Amino acid sequence: MENESKLVPVLREGVEVVKMIAFRDLREVVCRRFPERQRQYHNKLTGAVINRCFGIVNPEPDFQDFVQSESQVVDDILNRLSADLPQLRIPLTDALRVMVLCDHQEGVDSSIILSQNQNYGILLVERDLPMPHSFIELVRRIGASLRLVVPPLPENEVNAGEEGEK
Repeated sequence: MENESKLVPVLREGVEVVKMIAFRDLREVVCRRFPERQRQYHNKLTGAVINRCFGIVNPEPDFQDFVQSESQVVDDILNRLSADLPQLRIPLTDALRVMVLCDHQEGVDSSIILSQNQNYGILLVERDLPMPHSFIELVRRIGASLRLVVPPLPENEVNAGEEGEK
């Protein structure tokens, strides 16, 4: 049980890294699609898309109004996401499944998010459920390649560093 309580926050952190990657890549798509709009619009729209994808509701009234007025645009972007950013399908699929599993561990049923993303064509249904270690490794690899996270040192380098400190 103690390992489980330590694992959920680590997995959730991995989900957050995938959201950051998705936000970064999706904002480029949004900027190309709406070149006449300002950066604030691009950021808000991208945030609305990521929030809808992950089932997050921003309670801020201004954001709620924005999401309501741009609801069709958000849906259109989500419906095109797998075509616009096919490289994100695996990390998004794994992150969404891990998030739903973490929610389940905490007594929350968010499984509807998986079917919504399947309807958008984002979720890779045939992909196996990720094991925690493989998900964390995927996130570290992608995050490190984009310089969003620092990968851990290999075990032998950690031990060598500790030897030098003694």
